Amino acid sequence: MAIGSDRRWGRPGILLTSAIVVLAIVVGNGAALAATDIAWWHAMSGQLGRQLDRLAADFNASQSDYRVIPTYKGNYTETVTASIFAFRSSSQPAIVQVNEIATATMMAAKGAVYPVYELMRDEDEAFSASDYLPAVTGYYTDLAGNMLSFPFNASTPILYYNKSMFRQAGLDPETTPGTWPEVAAAATRLVAAGAPCGFTTSWPSWVNVENFSAYHNLPLATRSNGLGGMDAVLVFNNPVLVRHVAELAEWQKTKVFDYGGRATAAEPRFQQGDCGIFIGSSATRADIIANSRFDVGYGRLPYWPDVAGAPQNTIIGGATLWVLRGRPAEEYKGVAKFFAYLSRAEVQAAWHQNTGYLPVTRAAYELTRAQGFYDRNPGTAISIEQMTLKPPTDNSRGLRLGSFVLIRDVIDDELEKAFSGRKPAQAAMDSAVARGNKLLRQFERTQP
Repeated sequence: MAIGSDRRWGRPGILLTSAIVVLAIVVGNGAALAATDIAWWHAMSGQLGRQLDRLAADFNASQSDYRVIPTYKGNYTETVTASIFAFRSSSQPAIVQVNEIATATMMAAKGAVYPVYELMRDEDEAFSASDYLPAVTGYYTDLAGNMLSFPFNASTPILYYNKSMFRQAGLDPETTPGTWPEVAAAATRLVAAGAPCGFTTSWPSWVNVENFSAYHNLPLATRSNGLGGMDAVLVFNNPVLVRHVAELAEWQKTKVFDYGGRATAAEPRFQQGDCGIFIGSSATRADIIANSRFDVGYGRLPYWPDVAGAPQNTIIGGATLWVLRGRPAEEYKGVAKFFAYLSRAEVQAAWHQNTGYLPVTRAAYELTRAQGFYDRNPGTAISIEQMTLKPPTDNSRGLRLGSFVLIRDVIDDELEKAFSGRKPAQAAMDSAVARGNKLLRQFERTQP
């Protein structure tokens, strides 16, 4: 029955009062729906992208004042580039996901970045770098120990293997190859049994140069791999690394090792059953489980057993969340609330368990262990065990080198020349160091 259709509602005062009540309800509901939108540009697709979307949706459902809107912008380089162009036209997002090797570049963009420790202090949200794993915070803090960006997705390379292919090749599916000679021996058996490829890796430089160096306690660059100053010099063209690249090139000839391309291009080769062994990000676990039809085994990054001190510890990959300046004040309140939400142990633990990324806080690791996740899922603790295998040294704490996105491209280019036989390993690594050092000096000259 419409209001006013009954004679009992015929008095004007009652009618007007009722209308005002209805209007207030409508206006009140509208105000409640007017949450502040916060743009979050990211570089995660596939299963990881779906987990990220769920994370944002869970935060949005937990309160009604703010709405985080995640938008996929391509790979890490494409996402950062899009943010730079958007900043120039004042259309930048409040939050952008930036990979770890671009940290030096972001630190140099002082006018564009709102350091996270300042944001959380300004918005009176609890935030302490000591809550996070040292292997993670070392990448993203300044010399005073202040956190510049929010640790979000940290990973490290581990070994995956196809247990079905191991059985077919007469290999023990419960025995993981732990050294490079053992990987080569298993891969040789796989190829002999008909596999198109014994093993492959993703992210060639990250796995075979950056983490290889840390795991063997070898310097990638001087000045603690750049953490001690911008005048660092690349020095990874040493005999141990050169031997490793030369072995990969030799194995390439018989497909014991088969180069699968840059970035994540090699991942489908393992998931589709082409290669029996794959070395890549611990965060690839989510996609591997979702897309593979075989039992997966897990192991640590291989090492050369004749190198003194190896294995040491691996370093991280992945990304953090940087806050960009130039957004309305109300958005920053929401960003701080979102980061506080992401810091919760139960949120971090779920993210770690669902993706394979490291638990970046001690509380998330302890909660995951207490929940029995590692016991129920053998191999899932490998990433954190490998990262904390030994106290980090100057060679294994991480790296902070200007223009390293470009330097990594240079390293990948020279690795490809070695794998294809166009250059000897020593010449390829010498060239990578020389070309990389030119980029370092160019970056250094652009800084005040």
